[in-house]
Amino acid sequence: MKSIVRGWGLMAGTALLVSGCGSFNGQRKSGPTASPAPATATAGVADVPVVIGEPYKIGGATYTPTDVADYDEVGYAGSYADELAGKPTANSESFNPAAISAAHKTLPLPSYVEVTALDTGRTILVRVNDRGPMVTDRLIDLSRGAAEQLGITDGVTAVRVRRTNPPAAERARLRAGQSVRERIATPQSLLAILRAKVRELPVPKTATAPAPASPATASATSKPGKDRFIVDSPGTKVPAPNVEPTPKPAQAAKPAATGNYVVQVGAFSTEHRANAAAKSVGGHVSKAGKLWRVRMGPFASDAEARSALATAKAKGFGDALIQRDR
Repeated sequence: MKSIVRGWGLMAGTALLVSGCGSFNGQRKSGPTASPAPATATAGVADVPVVIGEPYKIGGATYTPTDVADYDEVGYAGSYADELAGKPTANSESFNPAAISAAHKTLPLPSYVEVTALDTGRTILVRVNDRGPMVTDRLIDLSRGAAEQLGITDGVTAVRVRRTNPPAAERARLRAGQSVRERIATPQSLLAILRAKVRELPVPKTATAPAPASPATASATSKPGKDRFIVDSPGTKVPAPNVEPTPKPAQAAKPAATGNYVVQVGAFSTEHRANAAAKSVGGHVSKAGKLWRVRMGPFASDAEARSALATAKAKGFGDALIQRDR
């Protein structure tokens, strides 16, 4: 499953010893001291010299940094805690939680990788400037900024990490702590292969397993689930924003046994996505022609319906609306 990317000049002269590693729980296990910051660095952030480093040992496990130009693996991603802000990374930069950066066990520092969330298909470009995570069940740890851009809010998530050689302008933005636009959608056929591959790996206790068949529709201008529609009237379909395919159940207003109010959440082109949306808002699914409709309720009062509407909108259903049976 490896993709060939154009090689770029890597200077492997200066050996880097690990100063620490990112960890999901915010703890950074100590290790050997890092080498001094490169004299050519501007404001502590530069892409040269690229360093690989000597093999190092943490918690009984030995890691050997390697320059693999076509690195392409699947695994699980966690995230750094903000308490590490300002701490030195393994290449002597200052950790910025808001930047789009990451920690990896063996890739040269810095490296650029595309990280794809296998549950949604979204892909972002990330700059690797640290060592970690020093646990065997995670492949990479993302900064808060990177995790938020990818749509990871808690726990760990199945991902694909592929090394790449981005344009100079994108590298400059990431060095400055800024994000670049998301990559195009990952084809559904490729996502299915990647999901099958990651299922062969041990699943961390806090991991969110990738959805088995959720279409990948994310891109630089759209989010997963663009096949969802709000049904305003029979035969009318209006595009609406998306909710994550595998969200946590929301605390929706408790529906009454009977009532005249319902919240029209949306309608989907696949039953699988409708069920995921209904689970996220505590709603129910019904067939509506060629679509599967998601509703919340019925509710006995307008106040209860508005509470449920607020829950739906908070989950990303911006076009949800209240309907009243007369």
